[in-house]
Amino acid sequence: MASFTELSGIIVIREPKARLRRRIRREVERVGAIRFLDVLVFQTYYRLMLAPADRAWIQATLEALSRRYAPVPESCRVVETPSPNSAEALSLLQETRPDFALARCKNILRKQIFEVPSSGTFVMHPGVCPEYRNAHGCFWALARRDLDRVGMTLLRVDAGVDTGPVYGYYGCNFDERNESHIVIQHRVVFDNLDALRAKFEEILSGAARRIDTTGRDSRAWGQPWLTSYLKWKLAARRRAR
Repeated sequence: MASFTELSGIIVIREPKARLRRRIRREVERVGAIRFLDVLVFQTYYRLMLAPADRAWIQATLEALSRRYAPVPESCRVVETPSPNSAEALSLLQETRPDFALARCKNILRKQIFEVPSSGTFVMHPGVCPEYRNAHGCFWALARRDLDRVGMTLLRVDAGVDTGPVYGYYGCNFDERNESHIVIQHRVVFDNLDALRAKFEEILSGAARRIDTTGRDSRAWGQPWLTSYLKWKLAARRRAR
């Protein structure tokens, strides 16, 4: 953002543990107690078997980005808060009055927050919307073998869950046999930074056009399951032969 705009503020989210407990309750309500065990087993598997390699990949990617882009300017205000909907976050937005905001968090934003920027608040959702809304869209597209919809959606925030106007879709050349869903969902963003910059500039100039999604399937997804992960990787190995 600072490479092509005047970056006026950053809101850093430090979530309390209570937020995690609420997410767990919502996931249990979504999939049921038995299927939630599938979620927990996958989380355990991921932390033990996949997370170390993913952390190394993320660190290397961050170091490469740090070489590519200048540091955040000292003039940029930084606020830490437990929620993007907090009074501190709203105060920063009202004081800086940004033309444009980019949300990189898991929270549902309140209307009084996302409507402050004059050109809108946008998200880079890891999934093709409206088919893969909510959590881990790339994972579910891979698990369902919907490989043409493994990607990221640039959309403007509204009151729903990833239901706002769509301004672009972005993919990447991924290796589903050897890469995790976390690496893939990061790469659909990081591999498209130049294209995203061009689109952001179109939005700010008022020249960007929305993509019509009328009549398409729409579904909100949840956390990955180990059973779906194993099916995905088996199918990926078979496809690679």
